[in-house]
Amino acid sequence: MNNVTIFDHPVITHKLTYLRDKNTGSKQFRDLVSEIAMLMAYEVTRDFETKEIEIETPLQKTKAKVLSGKKVAIVPILRAGLGMVDGILSILPAARVGHIGLYRDPETLEPVEYYCKLPTDIADRTVLVLDPMLATGGSSAAAIQYLKNRGAKSIKLVNIIAAPEGIEVVHNAHPDVPIYVAGLDERLNDHGYILPGLGDAGDRLFGTK
Repeated sequence: MNNVTIFDHPVITHKLTYLRDKNTGSKQFRDLVSEIAMLMAYEVTRDFETKEIEIETPLQKTKAKVLSGKKVAIVPILRAGLGMVDGILSILPAARVGHIGLYRDPETLEPVEYYCKLPTDIADRTVLVLDPMLATGGSSAAAIQYLKNRGAKSIKLVNIIAAPEGIEVVHNAHPDVPIYVAGLDERLNDHGYILPGLGDAGDRLFGTK
């Protein structure tokens, strides 16, 4: 798939297995989501630019590299995307955090926006859109469009699991946006849920039904 990175790291695969398990409780589920997001951040940031600076070690002066590219914004899609924020922040502690609130209409399966708060300099930042589930793709595609409408130019979508249908929807709407997925699942069911999936990520994160 063009512009899609699917992870095959054994540690991520291991954690994803327990994330899917229906017997995994909310506390462990939250920990796993955060840990997987943290591990994914290494690949998501692989193309970040660096520059060389001079530092002094305890022994001598030397040249070393630091990040030099755009600043980063983390934008979780509420509410499930919140579970990925701390894991990403542990790698990118200087990132700003925005929020986009969307819910999926149960009848039409179309996304409805109810909240949006972003850093004022969003146009100058690389934006990581976070959502554990890429199902129909409608919410993610809408969130990306909202970001573009507000000036964002460099956007990456980070999902833990995805259905092929969702990837296709986002790719067709935003072919310029790379997608990072820890696990690619088989398909959607008639209700728009990912199979085999992991259930409702928001409910499992926060212990609701």
